[in-house]
Formats: sequence, C-alpha cells, structure tokens
Amino acid sequence: MLKHIVLFQLAEEAEGNSKAENAAIIKQLLEALKDSIPEIVKMEVSINHPDAPAGNYDIVLESEFKNLTDLQTYTSHPRHLKAAEFIGKVRTARAAIDYEI
Repeated sequence: MLKHIVLFQLAEEAEGNSKAENAAIIKQLLEALKDSIPEIVKMEVSINHPDAPAGNYDIVLESEFKNLTDLQTYTSHPRHLKAAEFIGKVRTARAAIDYEI
C-alpha cells in the first residue's frame, strides 16, 4: 500500500473567492474523486482550523493506493486533472510525500 499526502497553502483571495470558500471548493472537488477513480483505496480531505497558527498549511489530502502505478493512474485521470487545474489557480504552495505503509 502507498500513502499519498499533499498539503496546500491557499491565497487569501483567488478566482473571486475567499480562502475559506476556495478551501471548501477544493475539499468538495477532491472528495468527489473517491467515487469516480477506482484506484483510490481511501481518501480524506481536511481543512485547517481557522484559529490554528498562521504558518500552517490550509488543506491536507491523505489518500491510499495499492501501489505507485495506481497513484500514477489517479494523478493522470481527467477528473483529477480538472480538480488540479482549479487548485493550481488558488494555491500558493504545495508539499507532498508518498510512502509505503
């Protein structure tokens, strides 16, 4: 099994939305992928607490795949690419790690 964790920092305003609005949109976009990409074994998307320290990232995506091939299938899937396109417009930073569990 492979664990895929991604952190996003968001702009205060982007695409006509506040950071909180974009965080909610991203959560909805990513969670919708669970039902349309069969390679996803497990996925959880969380938004940072509004009163947490300012330096924290805003969103964390934690997902699991059977193997690296399934992760690559997920990352190249058209629905993932559509979500990633929006995220790319509103994020200011991204960090990720993939590891075996």
